[in-house]
Amino acid sequence: MTTDFNEYFKTNKDTWNKKVNIHASSDFYSMDRFKSGETSLNSYELDALGDVTNKSLLHLQCHFGQDTLSWSRMGAKCTGVDLSEEAIKLATNLNQELNLDAKFTCCNVLDTSQYIKEKFDIVFTSYGVIGWLPDLAPWGKMISERLKPGGIFYMVEFHPIVWMFDYLKETPELTYGYQQEEVIYEEYQGTYADPKANITSKEYAWNHGLGEVISALTNAGLSISYLNEFDASPYEIFPGLLKDKNGMFVTKDKLYPLVFAIKATL
Repeated sequence: MTTDFNEYFKTNKDTWNKKVNIHASSDFYSMDRFKSGETSLNSYELDALGDVTNKSLLHLQCHFGQDTLSWSRMGAKCTGVDLSEEAIKLATNLNQELNLDAKFTCCNVLDTSQYIKEKFDIVFTSYGVIGWLPDLAPWGKMISERLKPGGIFYMVEFHPIVWMFDYLKETPELTYGYQQEEVIYEEYQGTYADPKANITSKEYAWNHGLGEVISALTNAGLSISYLNEFDASPYEIFPGLLKDKNGMFVTKDKLYPLVFAIKATL
């Protein structure tokens, strides 16, 4: 029996639509500092992509566009894609308010090629993105379709090991498979940006091991330049993390990485 992922996507979209205003007003997203010129990008992606002046950049699963607009401020010609209508509406308003030239499209990331025909110098995605996708093969194919020959794909993402834990338990428990095919449903109060927010988050997600990620990209014709794994996360979204001397967050014992990054070319 074929699974109808559309119901899962609809639930996720509803939740993300409700998150937008909460996130936009949260300390996590620091909207005032962003509007005053502070970048929302982190050292991993800034170091990896370097000078983006006049390069066309497609940002997948952009939420309400802070990273997209940060790349735009650096001179890239940006297009952002997201599932949430409310996120795209805010992103478009921010683009106008900041007098930038980014474009935004609302669609399921897997359907990007149906809505956007342009090919890009860079395709970018980051932090908490692939877990919303049931199958990475069409994702890899879409990335290949949207890259110019010689174009760069870069992703920086939370490591699949961290998604093996159930964080809704009082003490996180190792619960989910590293390569689990079954969907994971969670329902909880608040969001990662504001745990006390008056919202019930209802989310369907999937775990993807590094082998699946790499295979989705290479099977679509991309060549992997590197796969890096990092102990430090720029975001304190998991319990029990400690801030290091660089302002990043690490586990107490550093037994497993928190973040990975892949750079690939077409």
